[in-house]
Amino acid sequence: MIRMVCSDLDGTLLQYGKQWLEGEIFDQIRALAAHGIRFCPASGRQYTSQRKLFAPVAEHCVFLCENGAVLYQGGRVIAKTPMPRQLAEEIARDFWTNSDGKGEVMLSGENTSYLMDRGLGMVDRIRFIGNHYTFITDPADIPEEIVKVSVYFEQGCAPYVDRFVPRWRQANCAVAGPKWIDTTLASKGTGVAALCRVLGISPAEVLAFGDNYNDLPMLDAVGTPYIMESAAPELLRRYPRHTARPEDTLADLLRRLDAGETV
Repeated sequence: MIRMVCSDLDGTLLQYGKQWLEGEIFDQIRALAAHGIRFCPASGRQYTSQRKLFAPVAEHCVFLCENGAVLYQGGRVIAKTPMPRQLAEEIARDFWTNSDGKGEVMLSGENTSYLMDRGLGMVDRIRFIGNHYTFITDPADIPEEIVKVSVYFEQGCAPYVDRFVPRWRQANCAVAGPKWIDTTLASKGTGVAALCRVLGISPAEVLAFGDNYNDLPMLDAVGTPYIMESAAPELLRRYPRHTARPEDTLADLLRRLDAGETV
């Protein structure tokens, strides 16, 4: 039985380059709620960005933010996984210093992005997704707990994956999109597990959509994982359920629910 639907955003529910959601998914979220099924956006984005995207249906959503490091329900934080301060600052300085002048660094607090900017495009991306942000020159200046450290490459992160991902495996370092590499002590999998505990739901009762490597902990944790057809071949082989659009899969789920099937 499905009791919660989780979906990655960029590259999944939002195809790359798309800024806003459309009415179809809002109607589906309302219909899921009528069947007692919660919807959970699960993203590396912060709460401010996600709340804007889902404003018409926010009352029916719980929000998994910063790749699972911060969870929101009803506008308040219900769980948070901060990084040890020394580790977060060390990773940020490594990203900044060892990215050949091409990497820009973002450190995430509870609901603020702290940007170490080189003028190469990260700020435009952060404005595009609607994060609340400020600029810093030193990670030590951040006045709150750090939950995620990311590096952005305007020309693509692929040349730097082997440099950073193995080095920071202890911080769940993973590719989070064509231009991002993220580190955090949380994951979308631990985030989903925490939401399930709070909501009294079994992970086996969760359906989830993802498209990239940072979605793997979530997809592995739930009972019904779907990978996007646009995902890497390795990921398509890993998960038997594929979809071109989450909306198509949800439409089929809702048809079955409306017909009285147990799903």
